Amino acid sequence: MKLLRKNILFILPFFVLALASCESNFRDVQRINSVAFSPVGRSENINLKYTDSGKVKAILVSPLMLDYSNLEYGFNEFPRGVNVTLIDDQQKNSYIVSDYAITYADTDIIDLQGNVKITSNDGSVLATQQLYYDQKNEWFYTEKRFKFTDGKGGMLEGPGIDFNKDFTIMNTQRNTGQINNVE
Repeated sequence: MKLLRKNILFILPFFVLALASCESNFRDVQRINSVAFSPVGRSENINLKYTDSGKVKAILVSPLMLDYSNLEYGFNEFPRGVNVTLIDDQQKNSYIVSDYAITYADTDIIDLQGNVKITSNDGSVLATQQLYYDQKNEWFYTEKRFKFTDGKGGMLEGPGIDFNKDFTIMNTQRNTGQINNVE
């Protein structure tokens, strides 16, 4: 019995010391189940020109682009916003600005968010908080509230709109407004 008590007294300080030196590994266990979500590339102060048949069709300017093309569903993120100039075949410019944007490589969809504003070459302006652009079909759409002014004193606003890149075809859901100079 004395030997057992002596062994316990001898082992007990080491056991207490071992317990005291253990730290919680809970955060490490949580990280095991999380996905590493880091960009494969980072570009600052970009000025990207898209050309087709030797003609500049679009210019994208952004202070920061993060490249996540290493993921299964790759994308590029523009956390500080974008300024885009679209140039049509007659060399007329339209402008798009937003506070934030994501481009999805597999679907060719661009998600513009925060103070999105499109100004067309004829003075028409569309403003909304989120707008998607389908690059394949050259089609814009949103379910958010929008305000459209046509540059001739006309105005249209409401929830949800979709339209082609030239503003010549527009579909709206429920809107109110005033249209002037109808031809």
